[in-house]
Amino acid sequence: MSIFRGAGVAIVTPMKNNEEVDYDKLKELIDFQIAGHTDAIIIAGTTGESATLSMEEHAEVIKKAVEFTNHRIPVVAGTGSNCTKTAIELTKEAEEAGADGALIVTPYYNKATQVGLINHYTRIAEETKLPIIMYNVPSRTGCNILPETAATLFKNNENIVGIKDATGNMAQSSKTMYLTDGKLDMYSGEDGLVLPLMSIGAVGVISVWSNVAPQKVHDMCASFFAGDVEKARQIQLEALPLIDALFSEVNPIPVKQALNLMGKNVGILRAPLEELSPENTAILRKALIDYGISLAN
Repeated sequence: MSIFRGAGVAIVTPMKNNEEVDYDKLKELIDFQIAGHTDAIIIAGTTGESATLSMEEHAEVIKKAVEFTNHRIPVVAGTGSNCTKTAIELTKEAEEAGADGALIVTPYYNKATQVGLINHYTRIAEETKLPIIMYNVPSRTGCNILPETAATLFKNNENIVGIKDATGNMAQSSKTMYLTDGKLDMYSGEDGLVLPLMSIGAVGVISVWSNVAPQKVHDMCASFFAGDVEKARQIQLEALPLIDALFSEVNPIPVKQALNLMGKNVGILRAPLEELSPENTAILRKALIDYGISLAN
């Protein structure tokens, strides 16, 4: 059974000016997402600046997200690491905190062979009862879960249930679905490719776009599942200029700026990330307005 179907938000981690996590604001953001019918909260992922959270902060952010969500929708915790032992520790902590699933990115920097990936995910799966979504984003990690590897892990580990596909490679995605008999829960990791991936069997998206337009992303997925492909297509295509603006610089720089422009006051980015450039801020502002999103300033 899927952890969730539809639109999961890769939620930002709001920060105070002193770089402390702003938990009051995180609660507000989660409530905003649930009011917009988001289907799941994905906490402490790439968009949540997990790379610059300490281990203690990482665990606390997940714990608070579970508390604030209060069983209204599933919470999927980002628990990946380039160290297998660390990923196991983070996943165990997420399970203890009450998360509904774990999103586990491939090892990064040190990378891994395909055999290494199988061992990495298998060892984590053996240490938790949480359902696991593998996270494949080669552009960031330099490490690619090949279709054969994904299929091996899916078939040999009952709690490895899904994959977040951010390869941008439809041929690879299609082969992954083929080798898993269409039973692997695939989630788009590319906001501009949600509908194409659902056409080959994906069950939803883990979305940056949903931070600013949760209802739209939910409606796109719900329309597709209801058989209204034309409505889903319209929602996908109409959002492309906004999606482009949300990825004009490295994620989550633009989306945090977007939320601040909307008056959500999610605060600063942690170094080495810098604020969005004035040129791209102007483009983002226009894209938000053209999309019908009201700005606070």
